[in-house]
Amino acid sequence: MTKAWSKSDWRNKPRVQMPDYPDTDALNAVEAQLRQYPPLVFAGEARRLREELARASRGEAFLLQGGDCAESFEQFSADGIRDTFKVMLQMAVVLTYGAKVPVVKVGRMAGQFAKPRSAPTEVQNGVELPSYRGDIINELAFTPEARIPDPKKMLQAYTQAAASLNLLRAFSTGGFADIHRVHSWTTGFADEDRAAAYRDLSNRISDALDFIAATGLDDKVDALSTVDFYTSHEALLLEYEEALCRIDSTTGLPVAGSGHMVWIGDRTRQPDGAHVEFCQGIQNPIGLKCGPTTTAEDLKVLMGKLNPDNAAGRLTLIARFGAGAVAEHLTRLIETVKAEGANVVWVCDPMHGNTIKSATGYKTRPFERVLSEVREFFAVHREMGTIPGGVHFEMTGADVTECTGGVRAVTEEDLSDRYHTACDPRLNASQSLELAFLVAEELSSLRIAARAAV
Repeated sequence: MTKAWSKSDWRNKPRVQMPDYPDTDALNAVEAQLRQYPPLVFAGEARRLREELARASRGEAFLLQGGDCAESFEQFSADGIRDTFKVMLQMAVVLTYGAKVPVVKVGRMAGQFAKPRSAPTEVQNGVELPSYRGDIINELAFTPEARIPDPKKMLQAYTQAAASLNLLRAFSTGGFADIHRVHSWTTGFADEDRAAAYRDLSNRISDALDFIAATGLDDKVDALSTVDFYTSHEALLLEYEEALCRIDSTTGLPVAGSGHMVWIGDRTRQPDGAHVEFCQGIQNPIGLKCGPTTTAEDLKVLMGKLNPDNAAGRLTLIARFGAGAVAEHLTRLIETVKAEGANVVWVCDPMHGNTIKSATGYKTRPFERVLSEVREFFAVHREMGTIPGGVHFEMTGADVTECTGGVRAVTEEDLSDRYHTACDPRLNASQSLELAFLVAEELSSLRIAARAAV
């Protein structure tokens, strides 16, 4: 970032995947109101997350990033937040056990309201309307009125995000996340083998805690009663992002006040585009989705713009290629990063490259393909001698039927039972926990191999 950067500079760059608001006066009024609101997150929290991600880049921590595809106004509830938070705690315990390093917990929550779309319009029964772009922009109902972008929805998104963060902070520090409650997080296991494995893991943790308490190191036990939990979302709607951008009083530098971490999507990562322009100036950790069309030259330019100081923890590369394509594309991008000597956190997103349309007409993701991409991601890093720093899932704590497969063997015919997503299919609680065990096994294998090599 140079001193000349301004949070509104993105307005002079090409913009994609953003709405054109028909009422500019209403838009200006909403932006002015948001500029007066408090930030949703604080600069010190974002700095702390950068430090934790720096450890992940060195293999001293592991990132677990998960949550909704697109947060919904209609489905918003305290129980929904609690259930997703609980599943992420379960997953983190499993991953910590496998990796033997701290797990950095980042939710796709309290800000994931806007979604990029593959086409600007959609057709139903011969009627063509603008695409649904998330509740912060327009509505899911297929009517001309519902699909008109409404800037006032940004105010509702802010209110919901603030309420979500308030509850998440209470869960994180108010006793719900106390590791002593590890046995109470067991709901969601459909497979008895996995349930037994989790109970065994819980018993080992409890025994270790009892031992620590018996030695008189009570301060160490007390430190395990809370967790750090961060929020993240795609920085897609830049009017919202700019309005919540603030100057950190400690450093004098700009920080996105909308979430601890924001990312640039595979459709909005144009090196000279508006989204890169905005994100290069804020001090938050930045994620960059990398798909099959990401070229080595583009990646070099993007790394230079988004992390010119090559600071560890600043830039996370989120790989999303699809099962069967990881070896080809991840290998060449790792070679590019190595050649540049860049500090990055490598993260696997096995969701977005594995979306298909079922025979029953539902968009879904076969669980076996998700598992396969995770395995391929670890295999490439093992071969290249690089560090797999984390995983990124679209998931929910609810018992939905949106992705086929898993221990409950959700079939294409089952999808209609509880298909609640407003956009893309999510892993349910059982599938999420099954995936956590797979990742833990991969991390444990890496750890054992690293010891053997010493």
